Amino acid sequence: MRIQKYMAQCGVASRRKSEELIQKGLVQVNGVTIREPGFPVDPEKDEIIVAGKRLNTAAKIYVMVNKPKGVLSTSEDTHGRRRVLDLVPIKERLYTVGRLDMDTEGLLLLTNDGDLTFYLTHPSHEFGKTYVGLVKGCPDKRSLASFSHGMAIEDYRTAPATIKILKVNQDTSLLEMRIHEGKKRQIRKMCAAMGHPIIDLKRVAVGDLTLGNLKPGEWRYLNNDEITYLKGEN
Repeated sequence: MRIQKYMAQCGVASRRKSEELIQKGLVQVNGVTIREPGFPVDPEKDEIIVAGKRLNTAAKIYVMVNKPKGVLSTSEDTHGRRRVLDLVPIKERLYTVGRLDMDTEGLLLLTNDGDLTFYLTHPSHEFGKTYVGLVKGCPDKRSLASFSHGMAIEDYRTAPATIKILKVNQDTSLLEMRIHEGKKRQIRKMCAAMGHPIIDLKRVAVGDLTLGNLKPGEWRYLNNDEITYLKGEN
């Protein structure tokens, strides 16, 4: 097995990030530092150490969390703020699949499967992410078309997306929006560019996986059908 694949299976990082760790000289096999991505290893016989820690193949864990507002998606925080990992009392080290900004509630996946994390976050696989957002005012047809066809946001142009109005109130409206990208605060920036800034935002689905009855702060394990779906093995 190639060393970066084994590292990903152990939840160290994606294969690409594992290759970077190898090239930085942070990986040893049987006491010898290697710098060659693709180096063959036998996990049952070889001692593999990454940044001073010995690797062991752990059972794969797949979790869905309804992240509350005010909770960080990042694994580490120097300010002692609450993290989404603090909501899941599992001793194995888990990693978030993508992120939600601190002010956004909703569906977030956690796993120690580095390969799946890479697969789900790679743009080519186009796992759609669906959000429901309360915005100021109500977008007109021109604004909706701009959102759908792609918009110039800072230094990039967004990919085609979908948007529909769920409800119109006196001064606000409720929108359902689906994107295939995951750039930082993208939905908020797109709505601001339309002239209808976000008041409240929630991610309700990743692909065909939905929050269901999960309340903010609650979590559950994914079932086998959901894991198979995410891996594209249907």
